[in-house]
Amino acid sequence: MTEPIVSLQHANIYQRHNLVLENVNITVNKGEFVYLVGRTGTGKSSLLKTLYGDLPLREGEGTVANFNLKDVTWKNVPFLRRNIGMIFQEFQLLTDRNINDNLRFVLYAIGWKDKKLIDEKINNVLEKVGLKDKGLKMPFDISGGEQQRVDIARALLNSPKLILADEPTGNLDPETSDEIMQLLFSITHDYDTAVVMATHDYMVIQKHPARILKTENGKVIDNAAAAA
Repeated sequence: MTEPIVSLQHANIYQRHNLVLENVNITVNKGEFVYLVGRTGTGKSSLLKTLYGDLPLREGEGTVANFNLKDVTWKNVPFLRRNIGMIFQEFQLLTDRNINDNLRFVLYAIGWKDKKLIDEKINNVLEKVGLKDKGLKMPFDISGGEQQRVDIARALLNSPKLILADEPTGNLDPETSDEIMQLLFSITHDYDTAVVMATHDYMVIQKHPARILKTENGKVIDNAAAAA
């Protein structure tokens, strides 16, 4: 049975006062991998920002992980984001502490207190991303691909229902990009986590095909619907 993690119906996406995407109707189900493509300035970032509560949904209906986007305020947006893992092109790791402490910082920030459970969780996510022996390394002592794996590990800390990945392979060489893609697809299979990945890299899409949402001319075009 399919379970929608992202659902937008007749949604109009605004950037301040500008309508950037009109009448958006998309559903992303549990465990599904979806690419988000489109030229710069066509609304990809605005769509992602709406999904994680950085832009308000003013018109239409929308839910993310059973959270009504119309109800999002600055007070309750942290509750929405606890169901979402974010992966960025820029790794955004804290350079003054090792990998374990980067992850520990996040868990403390979202309310974890039990040190044993925290250490277990950190070990679990680092093992998942193939870095179980790198926890004591500093960010500048590991490669770009390994830093991106730490970013993915960080996104997994709260067992999210949805991962939003914004150009996660943009700064990586082809071989490392391939490894990161295999890891992201394994997360959808192993954790039943939905992944929406914004990318400009059509080589990645060709090598790892999946459903595509394209922002174009103020619309979101779903290639799955087009093929039906």
